[in-house]
Amino acid sequence: MAKINPNFKKLPQNYLFSEIKKKKQEYLKKHPKAEIYDLSIGDTTQPIVPSVIEGLKRGVEKLAKRKTYTGYGQTEGNIKLRKAISKFYQKRGVKISPSEIFISDGAKTDCANISSLFSPKSKIAICDPVYPVYRDANLFWGKKIIYLPATKENSFLPKVPKQKVDLIFLCSPNNPTGAVMTKSHLRDFIKYAIENKAIIIFDAAYSEFIQDKNLPKSIYQIEGAKKCAIEIQSFSKSAGFTGVRLGWTIVPNELETEDVFEKGKINSLWQKRQSIMFNGASNISQEGGLAVLSSKGQRETKKQIKYYLENAKIIKDGLRSLKLEVFGGENSPYLWVKCPKNLTSWQFFKELLEKANVICVPGEGFGKYGKNYVRFSAFALREKIKKAIRNIRENL
Repeated sequence: MAKINPNFKKLPQNYLFSEIKKKKQEYLKKHPKAEIYDLSIGDTTQPIVPSVIEGLKRGVEKLAKRKTYTGYGQTEGNIKLRKAISKFYQKRGVKISPSEIFISDGAKTDCANISSLFSPKSKIAICDPVYPVYRDANLFWGKKIIYLPATKENSFLPKVPKQKVDLIFLCSPNNPTGAVMTKSHLRDFIKYAIENKAIIIFDAAYSEFIQDKNLPKSIYQIEGAKKCAIEIQSFSKSAGFTGVRLGWTIVPNELETEDVFEKGKINSLWQKRQSIMFNGASNISQEGGLAVLSSKGQRETKKQIKYYLENAKIIKDGLRSLKLEVFGGENSPYLWVKCPKNLTSWQFFKELLEKANVICVPGEGFGKYGKNYVRFSAFALREKIKKAIRNIRENL
């Protein structure tokens, strides 16, 4: 007799962003003429830059000619792209072999699946608040989870676990708080991981938004990280690939666990897992990825990142003018805002929607420590953001 995976019962009834969409539709049904300003979901709005469009076109054109047509590629990804990513890290003083790089169809997939490498009995540490996929995917895999508070009192930067854990999920810049882990904080986690034979899963999907040169964009900029850390990256937010789908995961050959000391073993296990359950990223999107990493692509995409960070400043300045506490937005596209009047995040969400027609993300969807905060995204169009801030000023 077939039975459903019982771990589904542990998951929240509704996915956070689906619930927000539902409430938006319900409001529009009652107010069909309302103009909604959606500053919630972290989806890019600027068109893909010209040099990258040319790269994507090249990918399409190759498929139209017998001489350049390609079907299945290497599961771990196009070797040219992996070499380009290796050089990308070299510029940051980090040596990563192309054999340690696995191209994916975006960071979310690997963030959800990476736990499959490790024992079902693994104990997982994740930040609270944080991106819900880490929690939900590990609940799905049947793992035990402990939470590391990331609050105003610790500048939204969690401390190392007090107990022994097997996996630690870190996100820097953090989604939703916008906080960026310092070199000192990362050293603490790396020291803990090495001492406890734990593995850090480091989600660096928003790292290109980091403007402060003293803050690390990769965990591998810290000594010892290659012994204990897997880094997951993405082209989604830095190059507008949310719909194109392309990212990468680095599994260093030096990684060790309690039961694996053989060099390259964990790397080979991930390669095996991918070959069983993944056919590789799109040939077309990988051509686009090569264009992103070209010198011209880097110049053009950095201009878009600047645009989104300018959006963040507009939101931050506007909300602070109303005496609201606002965090993030300087090295991140997200702003973490304290709810006024002791409102809960869903109460403030409702007030913003009904009084100003503005949609944000209730913080409690990211964990219990988000109960009195909401998240704003700077990815909306500039004109929409300006209207949203004006509406908030005039109606709250």
